[in-house]
Amino acid sequence: MATARVEARRAATRTAILEAAWALAREEGLGGIGMRELAGSLGMAASSLYGYFDGKDAIYDAMFIEGNRALRERSLTLPTDLGTRDTLVATARAFIEFCDEDHPRFQLLFQHSIPGWEPSPEAYASAVENFEQMRRQLAQLGITNDESIDLWTALTSGLASQQVANDPEGDRWLRLVEQAVDMYIGREKP
Repeated sequence: MATARVEARRAATRTAILEAAWALAREEGLGGIGMRELAGSLGMAASSLYGYFDGKDAIYDAMFIEGNRALRERSLTLPTDLGTRDTLVATARAFIEFCDEDHPRFQLLFQHSIPGWEPSPEAYASAVENFEQMRRQLAQLGITNDESIDLWTALTSGLASQQVANDPEGDRWLRLVEQAVDMYIGREKP
Protein backbone atom coordinates (compact mmCIF):
# COMPACT_ATOMS: atom_id res chain seq x y z
CA MET A 1 0.00 0.00 0.00
CA ALA A 2 2.80 2.41 0.82
CA THR A 3 4.27 1.82 -2.63
CA ALA A 4 0.95 2.74 -4.26
CA ARG A 5 0.85 5.98 -2.27
CA VAL A 6 4.44 6.80 -3.20
CA GLU A 7 3.73 6.13 -6.87
CA ALA A 8 0.55 8.23 -6.73
CA ARG A 9 2.48 11.09 -5.13
CA ARG A 10 5.25 10.75 -7.72
CA ALA A 11 2.70 10.82 -10.58
CA ALA A 12 1.01 13.87 -9.05
CA THR A 13 4.35 15.67 -8.81
CA ARG A 14 5.20 14.82 -12.43
CA THR A 15 1.80 16.19 -13.46
CA ALA A 16 2.40 19.38 -11.47
CA ILE A 17 5.82 19.80 -13.11
CA LEU A 18 4.32 19.44 -16.58
CA GLU A 19 1.50 21.85 -15.76
CA ALA A 20 4.08 24.37 -14.55
CA ALA A 21 6.16 23.81 -17.70
CA TRP A 22 3.13 24.52 -19.90
CA ALA A 23 2.34 27.64 -17.85
CA LEU A 24 5.92 28.84 -18.23
CA ALA A 25 5.81 28.13 -21.98
CA ARG A 26 2.62 30.18 -22.30
CA GLU A 27 4.22 33.09 -20.44
CA GLU A 28 7.80 33.00 -21.73
CA GLY A 29 7.69 30.76 -24.81
CA LEU A 30 9.01 27.24 -25.10
CA GLY A 31 12.61 28.45 -24.93
CA GLY A 32 11.80 30.12 -21.62
CA ILE A 33 11.54 26.83 -19.81
CA GLY A 34 14.63 26.63 -17.63
CA MET A 35 15.11 24.10 -14.86
CA ARG A 36 15.68 26.81 -12.24
CA GLU A 37 12.65 28.84 -13.34
CA LEU A 38 10.49 25.74 -13.50
CA ALA A 39 11.58 24.51 -10.10
CA GLY A 40 11.12 27.99 -8.62
CA SER A 41 7.54 28.16 -9.88
CA LEU A 42 6.88 24.95 -7.96
CA GLY A 43 8.76 25.91 -4.81
CA MET A 44 11.34 23.17 -5.44
CA ALA A 45 15.08 23.11 -5.85
CA ALA A 46 16.15 22.66 -9.48
CA SER A 47 18.03 19.51 -8.52
CA SER A 48 14.74 18.00 -7.28
CA LEU A 49 13.34 18.05 -10.81
CA TYR A 50 15.93 15.48 -11.84
CA GLY A 51 14.22 12.96 -9.58
CA TYR A 52 11.23 13.15 -11.93
CA PHE A 53 12.78 13.97 -15.31
CA ASP A 54 16.28 13.35 -16.66
CA GLY A 55 16.51 16.95 -17.83
CA LYS A 56 14.82 19.60 -19.89
CA ASP A 57 14.67 17.40 -23.00
CA ALA A 58 12.73 14.80 -21.04
CA ILE A 59 10.27 17.49 -19.97
CA TYR A 60 9.84 18.54 -23.60
CA ASP A 61 9.32 14.88 -24.50
CA ALA A 62 6.60 14.52 -21.86
CA MET A 63 4.95 17.73 -23.09
CA PHE A 64 5.15 16.43 -26.68
CA ILE A 65 3.46 13.19 -25.66
CA GLU A 66 0.77 15.10 -23.74
CA GLY A 67 0.11 17.36 -26.71
CA ASN A 68 -0.18 14.44 -29.10
CA ARG A 69 -2.48 12.63 -26.68
CA ALA A 70 -4.74 15.70 -26.54
CA LEU A 71 -4.82 15.86 -30.35
CA ARG A 72 -5.66 12.16 -30.60
CA GLU A 73 -8.45 12.49 -28.05
CA ARG A 74 -9.87 15.48 -29.93
CA SER A 75 -9.79 13.72 -33.28
CA LEU A 76 -11.52 10.65 -31.86
CA THR A 77 -14.54 12.78 -30.95
CA LEU A 78 -15.10 13.94 -34.52
CA PRO A 79 -17.98 12.56 -36.56
CA THR A 80 -16.94 10.28 -39.41
CA ASP A 81 -20.29 9.74 -41.10
CA LEU A 82 -20.98 13.17 -42.57
CA GLY A 83 -19.85 12.39 -46.09
CA THR A 84 -16.45 13.19 -47.50
CA ARG A 85 -16.71 16.97 -47.77
CA ASP A 86 -18.36 17.62 -44.43
CA THR A 87 -16.08 15.16 -42.62
CA LEU A 88 -13.02 16.88 -44.08
CA VAL A 89 -14.42 20.30 -43.13
CA ALA A 90 -15.10 19.16 -39.56
CA THR A 91 -11.66 17.56 -39.30
CA ALA A 92 -9.83 20.61 -40.64
CA ARG A 93 -11.78 23.00 -38.39
CA ALA A 94 -11.09 20.89 -35.32
CA PHE A 95 -7.38 20.71 -36.14
CA ILE A 96 -7.03 24.47 -36.70
CA GLU A 97 -8.98 25.24 -33.53
CA PHE A 98 -6.81 22.77 -31.60
CA CYS A 99 -3.66 24.50 -32.86
CA ASP A 100 -4.97 28.00 -32.22
CA GLU A 101 -6.13 27.36 -28.66
CA ASP A 102 -2.61 26.70 -27.33
CA HIS A 103 0.23 28.28 -29.32
CA PRO A 104 3.17 26.76 -27.40
CA ARG A 105 1.61 23.31 -27.84
CA PHE A 106 1.21 23.97 -31.58
CA GLN A 107 4.84 25.09 -31.82
CA LEU A 108 6.09 22.08 -29.88
CA LEU A 109 4.11 19.56 -31.95
CA PHE A 110 4.41 21.03 -35.43
CA GLN A 111 7.13 23.66 -35.74
CA HIS A 112 10.26 22.22 -34.14
CA SER A 113 11.00 25.61 -32.62
CA ILE A 114 13.32 24.51 -29.79
CA PRO A 115 16.94 24.71 -30.93
CA GLY A 116 18.77 21.43 -30.43
CA TRP A 117 15.74 19.44 -29.28
CA GLU A 118 14.14 16.61 -31.18
CA PRO A 119 11.59 14.29 -29.65
CA SER A 120 13.01 11.01 -28.43
CA PRO A 121 11.90 7.90 -30.34
CA GLU A 122 9.43 7.14 -27.55
CA ALA A 123 7.93 10.63 -27.72
CA TYR A 124 7.94 10.67 -31.52
CA ALA A 125 5.93 7.44 -31.49
CA SER A 126 2.96 9.48 -30.22
CA ALA A 127 3.12 11.68 -33.33
CA VAL A 128 3.40 8.63 -35.58
CA GLU A 129 0.34 7.15 -33.87
CA ASN A 130 -1.61 10.34 -34.62
CA PHE A 131 -0.46 10.32 -38.23
CA GLU A 132 -1.53 6.70 -38.66
CA GLN A 133 -4.91 7.48 -37.10
CA MET A 134 -5.34 10.35 -39.58
CA ARG A 135 -4.30 8.04 -42.41
CA ARG A 136 -7.00 5.53 -41.36
CA GLN A 137 -9.63 8.27 -41.14
CA LEU A 138 -8.72 9.53 -44.63
CA ALA A 139 -8.78 5.96 -45.97
CA GLN A 140 -12.38 5.65 -44.76
CA LEU A 141 -13.10 8.59 -47.09
CA GLY A 142 -11.30 6.93 -50.00
CA ILE A 143 -8.14 9.05 -49.69
CA THR A 144 -5.28 6.58 -49.62
CA ASN A 145 -2.31 7.63 -51.73
CA ASP A 146 0.69 9.24 -50.07
CA GLU A 147 0.62 12.40 -52.21
CA SER A 148 -3.02 13.05 -51.31
CA ILE A 149 -2.25 12.55 -47.63
CA ASP A 150 0.79 14.84 -47.85
CA LEU A 151 -1.33 17.47 -49.56
CA TRP A 152 -3.97 17.20 -46.82
CA THR A 153 -1.39 17.66 -44.06
CA ALA A 154 0.16 20.62 -45.91
CA LEU A 155 -3.24 22.21 -46.40
CA THR A 156 -4.41 21.84 -42.82
CA SER A 157 -1.10 22.66 -41.16
CA GLY A 158 -0.67 25.64 -43.47
CA LEU A 159 -4.07 27.04 -42.51
CA ALA A 160 -3.29 26.38 -38.84
CA SER A 161 0.10 28.12 -39.12
CA GLN A 162 -1.45 31.15 -40.77
CA GLN A 163 -4.22 31.31 -38.16
CA VAL A 164 -1.82 31.06 -35.22
CA ALA A 165 0.71 33.51 -36.65
CA ASN A 166 -1.53 36.12 -38.20
CA ASP A 167 -4.96 36.12 -36.55
CA PRO A 168 -4.74 34.30 -33.22
CA GLU A 169 -7.75 36.07 -31.75
CA GLY A 170 -9.84 35.82 -34.90
CA ASP A 171 -10.95 33.35 -37.52
CA ARG A 172 -9.49 34.60 -40.81
CA TRP A 173 -7.96 31.27 -41.90
CA LEU A 174 -10.59 29.19 -40.15
CA ARG A 175 -13.16 30.82 -42.43
CA LEU A 176 -11.24 29.47 -45.44
CA VAL A 177 -11.66 25.82 -44.48
CA GLU A 178 -14.69 25.09 -46.67
CA GLN A 179 -13.09 26.73 -49.70
CA ALA A 180 -9.83 24.86 -49.08
CA VAL A 181 -11.66 21.52 -48.73
CA ASP A 182 -13.57 22.19 -51.95
CA MET A 183 -10.27 22.83 -53.74
CA TYR A 184 -8.81 19.67 -52.26
CA ILE A 185 -11.80 17.53 -53.19
CA GLY A 186 -11.82 19.02 -56.68
CA ARG A 187 -8.25 17.87 -57.11
CA GLU A 188 -8.65 14.51 -55.43
CA LYS A 189 -12.17 13.45 -56.46
CA PRO A 190 -12.41 10.88 -53.65
